[in-house]
Amino acid sequence: MTRQAKIERKTSETAIELSLRLDGSGQRRIETPVPFFNHMLESVARHGLYDLEVRASGDVEVDPHHTVEDVGICLGQAFREALGDRSGITRFGEATIPMDETLVSAAVDFSGRAAFVYRADSLKGRRVGTFDVELGREFFGGFASAALCNLHLEVRYGENAHHMIEALFKAFARATSAAARVDPRVVGVPSTKGTLTR
Repeated sequence: MTRQAKIERKTSETAIELSLRLDGSGQRRIETPVPFFNHMLESVARHGLYDLEVRASGDVEVDPHHTVEDVGICLGQAFREALGDRSGITRFGEATIPMDETLVSAAVDFSGRAAFVYRADSLKGRRVGTFDVELGREFFGGFASAALCNLHLEVRYGENAHHMIEALFKAFARATSAAARVDPRVVGVPSTKGTLTR
């Protein structure tokens, strides 16, 4: 079973081509007009062990918001497609990631229902270079809505904005990887109602 997907999304604001292989080795080719965001997506591929290719363009002269959010939506769509009916998956995943003075946590449930909780007040109004780190909320929220998963992210503590946002992306990668993993002990869909897609 090859768990992979290719997504194309084109609007008046962005044009995105994304391919994902869940059972990869961390190979990546990321090209967006937002350099720091590229670095974050590379971290997702590397720490989730996903093979990920993203080619995106967007109206960044207005604001990177549309590009970052739409890539999150496309990645969520790719997960949803690659997971299929979600048979045999672990379903739940969590990760707690330290990065120097920072500690963050992520928890995910590929439940077939979209819910998103983001507790990162310490990132409000912060930037890493020219990148508004509050755009992380838009990326992760777009992912959760398109993947149909519960996603909870929390910055437990930290001071450096770069450390906090990067740790969130790494925790997201590790938690989604754990939840998407196939467990040979799981027979069928891991749900008492028999479905995770409706």
